[in-house]
Amino acid sequence: MNDHEPRLFADDEAVRRLGEAMLARTLPRAEWTHEAHLATCLWLLLERPEILPERDLPALIRRYNESVGGVNDETQGYHETITQISIRGARAFLARTDAKLPLAEKVNALLRAPQGQRDWPLRFYTPERLFSKEARLGWVEPDLTV
Repeated sequence: MNDHEPRLFADDEAVRRLGEAMLARTLPRAEWTHEAHLATCLWLLLERPEILPERDLPALIRRYNESVGGVNDETQGYHETITQISIRGARAFLARTDAKLPLAEKVNALLRAPQGQRDWPLRFYTPERLFSKEARLGWVEPDLTV
């Protein structure tokens, strides 16, 4: 389904720098890509145990978006359902991944895996439901059966 080659990470430090810059709200807006979202999520899951992504990532993303001039409302910015389904996908991916792999290898493997594809949430949601105002503002249950 996906025709986009992911931008991969050269090493563990590249992932860590990205995650730290996002948290510090110093990451340039152009670098907050699909890959950056997933890399940050995996980095938080693996190396920042004091941050619970399901609980903390929504506010972190909203604050980051606002710091680069973005707006979080019912049509743009932070999207709750995509964030939460992506965290679930990242956790499921990690459960099947060799814990001994370096961070960047795990991130790059996720970006190549089904859960890392841009359209992965559409395996569980119709576009109408996933891109609805309700799904952006809060969690909505999937409407497709896998």
